[in-house]
Amino acid sequence: MSEEDTQRTAESEARGAELRENIALTDARRAEEEVAKAQAEKEAAEKKEEKLSRKERRLREKAERVHAEADRQRAEADATTEATQTAEAASRMSGARVASPGLGSTFEPDAAASAAGGQASPPFPGADKLPPAAQRTEVLVGAAFAGSFILARILKRIFD
Repeated sequence: MSEEDTQRTAESEARGAELRENIALTDARRAEEEVAKAQAEKEAAEKKEEKLSRKERRLREKAERVHAEADRQRAEADATTEATQTAEAASRMSGARVASPGLGSTFEPDAAASAAGGQASPPFPGADKLPPAAQRTEVLVGAAFAGSFILARILKRIFD
């Protein structure tokens, strides 16, 4: 081998070493970027976990409040039921109905019937067969208004 070939070989080996060094540095940077990316994902996951735990805690507190409110309302309903039963038993035994002039003297018959524990009469025959939503007074008023409006339109067409 000539001196020139030896020099080229040495330069080629040096260049190869530089390229291997660059590749190693690039690999190190990629690994560093992957570590940074993993760290960022970890922080994002921790933030998300913290946010979800706060949400869970808030919803648990809400559920506890709702449960306490339901218990309170149940206790009130039980107390009201007990008071009503006690009052009914007392009125049956005391003869209060006999001595009283009656609710019908100052109240409407439906109000007196509901106060006496009876069922109020339906506003029209067959109303009790309607679904509960249709038995509401505002629905009935709306239906009456719509019916009268349609009847007026029909009569207008007939006579015009």
